[in-house]
Amino acid sequence: MLKKLVGCALCVLILSFAQLLMAEEASKLGYEAVSPPQPTANPAKVEVIEFFWYGCPHCYSFEPSLKEWLKTKPENVEFIRIPAVFNEQWGRHAKAYFTAEALGVVDKVHADLFDGVQAKKELETEDQLAKFFTEHGVKEADFRETYNSFMVDAKMRQAPEIASKYGIDGVPAIIVNGKYKTAGSLAGSQEKMIDVINELIKKESAGK
Repeated sequence: MLKKLVGCALCVLILSFAQLLMAEEASKLGYEAVSPPQPTANPAKVEVIEFFWYGCPHCYSFEPSLKEWLKTKPENVEFIRIPAVFNEQWGRHAKAYFTAEALGVVDKVHADLFDGVQAKKELETEDQLAKFFTEHGVKEADFRETYNSFMVDAKMRQAPEIASKYGIDGVPAIIVNGKYKTAGSLAGSQEKMIDVINELIKKESAGK
């Protein structure tokens, strides 16, 4: 009995040590493992998720690098944005993004929403956002219907749950294929985040 207990204890120690080494190695490479790994929307693709907030200056400074990366990302990569919802103000901006997504106008409004929120323009209330969207070619009635739709409400409820599963406690943060998380603090800088993302995509592409 004693031998079995000692053997079990040794197995646990060896496993813990191996996990520690893997965590340290991942940290040196600029990322950490997501535990447990999360399923992706399309197993045939390498999924890359960005968690962001329009009011975050770090997200804003990261956006140009991300925009350039999107122009040359591998064809087998599926990119998804998810606005983080850590408080009521973040929630209002997240709702604006999900409305744009539902209307199919993210490409038209995303950069200007970033600019506007960073410049402290009044983009908080439904009326203020309705004005912003109409200035970008969206009919006011379409905006208001979508803004108050079940689809957008569902996205708003799902966003915090998804962020929690990935252990998101700050932005910008990138998740690669449901398995790895990187951020400026992990990679060393926002510029190095792109390198880490590319390396993780290669790592995951090799198994597809």
